[in-house]
Amino acid sequence: QVQLVESGGGLVQAGDSLRLSCAASGLEFRTYVMGWFRQAPGKEREFVASISRPGSNQYYADSGKGRFTISRDNVQKTVYLQMNSLKPEDTALYYCAAGRGIILSAIREAGAYDYWGQGTQVTVSS
Repeated sequence: QVQLVESGGGLVQAGDSLRLSCAASGLEFRTYVMGWFRQAPGKEREFVASISRPGSNQYYADSGKGRFTISRDNVQKTVYLQMNSLKPEDTALYYCAAGRGIILSAIREAGAYDYWGQGTQVTVSS
């Protein structure tokens, strides 16, 4: 059974940092593209960042470029999202996702991912 368990969310002030973690089990982690998505109340789920299977390539939404860093540890089967200079508009439920057969052109599409976590809440106050 595949499980993705996110942690690290919380309530912070604008300008603060958070590091999200996603621990994976039940899958051959190193063969999956890993991604982070987020969903704010009343909005659609949106792409945040993703990382290639070996971790050598990272992809970011424009909203997080220069502030967010995605990384992975294929031994620990964990993917991370370091978020700096947080803004109130970053407030959302953050989801971890895993996709095995993802091609580059689909790496930002939620529908391309096979497995999802339950999410961790990030709230940024102004």
